[in-house]
Amino acid sequence: MILTFFSRKHRNFLINIDITALFCCLDDFATFYQTWQKHLLIPKEGKRCRSSKLCLSEMLFIIVPFHSPQFRSFKYFYLYGVCLKCRDCFGSLPHYARFVPLMPHLLTPLVLISQSLRGQKTGVYFVDSTILKVCHRRRTLRNKVFDDLAKHGRASMGWFFGLKLHRIVNHKGHLMAIQITPGNTGDRAALDTLTKQLIGKLYADKGYLGKALFKRLWDKGVQLVTGIRKNMKNYFMPL
Repeated sequence: MILTFFSRKHRNFLINIDITALFCCLDDFATFYQTWQKHLLIPKEGKRCRSSKLCLSEMLFIIVPFHSPQFRSFKYFYLYGVCLKCRDCFGSLPHYARFVPLMPHLLTPLVLISQSLRGQKTGVYFVDSTILKVCHRRRTLRNKVFDDLAKHGRASMGWFFGLKLHRIVNHKGHLMAIQITPGNTGDRAALDTLTKQLIGKLYADKGYLGKALFKRLWDKGVQLVTGIRKNMKNYFMPL
């Protein structure tokens, strides 16, 4: 029933995913996360804690399919896909205007899920970064949401205002490490953090060139493999 509201292109993404297994995995994680949260966090006295219409596992189950590459507008996904076509799958659904303020509370669980579901350490990895535009450069002075986070940066497509997403995957395409930095952060600045638990060969583009960086990674057991510029000498490396 959950697949009925997806188009043919969207179903191609979910056709290889067992929806029942996905929900069971998220539900087990939500149970563990809420138990861990109660033991570590100090409750505030006198503060009301109203229960939501959706449990944590149901909210995560809505957010995870939305982050597939096929979807761009969450409003359309929630109003048409969840509330209209998949209404019977949930006992009670909050309005879109109510669900949007609840989404920031899902950031920590989603980060923990992404960190716990890392791929297999194969010894062959690829690193790259992409830009996350917050708004057009002409509206940077009016932007207040990411006032302290978003910065002006320059990529291969030109100047932008926003953030940068750095990620490492293995040769199977499994995610190994991610990091979000301001837009003015260089690609090489995030490698020390991303490669803390990795050993092997790391392939990157010319944006990661640097003798000091190569030496630091080599000492940690990571061999950085990049292209070279025309005015640089080539070095022999072990096969």
